[in-house]
Amino acid sequence: MAPVITPVSSSIELPDSSTVVIIGAGIIGLSAALTLAERGIPVVVLEKGRIAGEQSSRNLGWVRKMSRAAPDVPLALAADQLWSQMPERLGADVGYRQAGIMYLARSEAEMQQHEQWLASVRHLSLDSRLLNPSQINNMVPGGQGRWAGGIYTPSDGRAEPTLACSAIAQAALKKGVRIVENCAVRNLIMSAGRVSGVMTERGAIHCEQVLLAGGLWSRCFLGNLGVSLPTLPLVASVVRTAPLEGPADIAVGAPDFSFRKRLDGGFTITQRGALYAPLMLDSLLLGRQYLPMLRAQWKNVRISLGRDFLSDLMLGRRWKGHQISPFERIRTMDPPTLPALNTEAMNNLIAAWPVFQHAIIKQAWGGMIDVTPDSLPVICKLEQTPGLTLASGFSGHGFGTGPAAGQLAADLICDTTPLVDPAPYRLDRFQR
Repeated sequence: MAPVITPVSSSIELPDSSTVVIIGAGIIGLSAALTLAERGIPVVVLEKGRIAGEQSSRNLGWVRKMSRAAPDVPLALAADQLWSQMPERLGADVGYRQAGIMYLARSEAEMQQHEQWLASVRHLSLDSRLLNPSQINNMVPGGQGRWAGGIYTPSDGRAEPTLACSAIAQAALKKGVRIVENCAVRNLIMSAGRVSGVMTERGAIHCEQVLLAGGLWSRCFLGNLGVSLPTLPLVASVVRTAPLEGPADIAVGAPDFSFRKRLDGGFTITQRGALYAPLMLDSLLLGRQYLPMLRAQWKNVRISLGRDFLSDLMLGRRWKGHQISPFERIRTMDPPTLPALNTEAMNNLIAAWPVFQHAIIKQAWGGMIDVTPDSLPVICKLEQTPGLTLASGFSGHGFGTGPAAGQLAADLICDTTPLVDPAPYRLDRFQR
C-alpha cells in the first residue's frame, strides 16, 4: 500500500516541443523543473506513472547531513537552506522542521564509527556533537535502552514526502512547467550526434536538453543506450502510526530501529538496521563493485533469490522507440511490505521507549531504493550523449538533498556556476 499523496492536476496533451524535457516526476526532477522555470526556461516533465509515486513519497522524510560522506555534505548544507525557503517559495507548508536528528550506539565499536565520521567532517564546521547516555536520556526522555552514547546534529530535520513533491509540482505548474503523467519515455531522439528530442509512448517531443531523473529506472533507460549506471535495488519497509504523544520531536536512529515525528502527530518507523536485497541479473553483473559495501554492511542486508529475479529478466533490456518499454509494463514500483521487518522495528523500539507500545499502526509500505557502490548520487552531463544530463542513484538520500540536487542539475543544464562542486558526482568515477 503506497502512501497517499496530494493529487496534482497534470496535463493531458503532449506538447510538440520544449527547451528541456525532464524524465521522472520525483523530487529531483520536479525541483530541477521549478528551478529552470524560475529562470524562464520552458520545461516539460514526463512521468511514466504518477507524481512521486515511488521513492519520493515512500522515504522516511529525513533531511540530514549527519553520517553523510564528506564530499556529499556541501550538497546537504545547500539543501538545508532551500528547505527553509520552501514556505515562501512554494506558498505551502511541506512539514520542514529543523528539529534535529540523533543516532544512537549500543557498543563502543559503533561509537567509534560516529567519532570517525565526526573527525572526517571537522573541516566543514557542522554543529554535530557526541552525546553520553545521560544527555540522550535528557533529550529523549522515558527511554529504557542501554546506550554507549550517540551523536546529534541540531540543524538536521525532517519534511513530509507526501506533501513536498505535490507542492513543488504545483509551484512549477504556476511557473509554466507542463507535467504529463502516465507517459513513459521510450528513447532519445538524436540529430547530428546530440539529443534533439524524446520518443514517448504517445509520440515525439523535440527539445534541446534532457534531464534523466528516473530513480531506480535510470539504469534500465541508460542501458538501452549502451551507458552503464551502476545501481542496485534495496527495499525498505516502513510503518506510519496514528498521532501519539512521543518522547521528543528529535528524529532518532538506533542500530535496529528509527522513528521521526510526522506533521500529523504520528510517527514514521522502520527497522533501520535491515534492508531487503532482491537478487537480480544486475546483482551478478555489478556484484564486484559492491563488495566493499557488502563487507561493511553485511549485517544490514537480507539477500533473497526468488520471483524478483525472474520478473526482472522478463522486463527485457533492449527495445526500440516503437516498442513497449519496461516503463510501461511497470508504471509504479510498489514492493510488498515486509511484516517481519516492521515487527522487529516496533519490538526494538518499544523495548527502548515503552511509550510506543501504545502506537496504532495506520499504514505500512515498501520502498525500493537505487544504491550506487559508494552511496553517492550521479549528477552530471553525459559526455557520450551530448544534451543528456543525469541525476540518479541517490541511495536513499534523495529526498533530503532533493531541492539542492535538482538545482545542481539545472545549473549543469544551463552551464551556470554550480550550486556546489559537482566533481564528486561524476559518472566516470566508476570507470577510474
